[in-house]
Amino acid sequence: MRLAATGPLPPEHAWARYTEPRRWSTWAPHIREVDYPHAVIEPGSSGRVTGVGGVVAVFTVDTVDHDARTWSWRVRSGPLRLRFEHGVDPAAEGCTGWVVTHALWPVVAGYAPVARWSLGRLVST
Repeated sequence: MRLAATGPLPPEHAWARYTEPRRWSTWAPHIREVDYPHAVIEPGSSGRVTGVGGVVAVFTVDTVDHDARTWSWRVRSGPLRLRFEHGVDPAAEGCTGWVVTHALWPVVAGYAPVARWSLGRLVST
């Protein structure tokens, strides 16, 4: 499933929010804490996210293309396995942030409202 949101934030600012794990909780309300060894995501690196209710997920960053403003990662929490592709595209006034979620359909459908809300916050000032 692909979701997107367009907002007034310049693409480079939304990209920084997307690729700096310490900032994820500022725009993704379901993320409470991130344990990650780098300031900016790097391919092949791993970390841990703590979400609402103390749910913990471990992740590995697969790809990062700063020029194209795209990145992907794999996330695991208990038996759940998800893969995400993310990106930021320029828009007429601001940018469009997007995510493609790969997982079992019930998981994708359940995550969609949270993802849509988060994307709106990602691209807003």
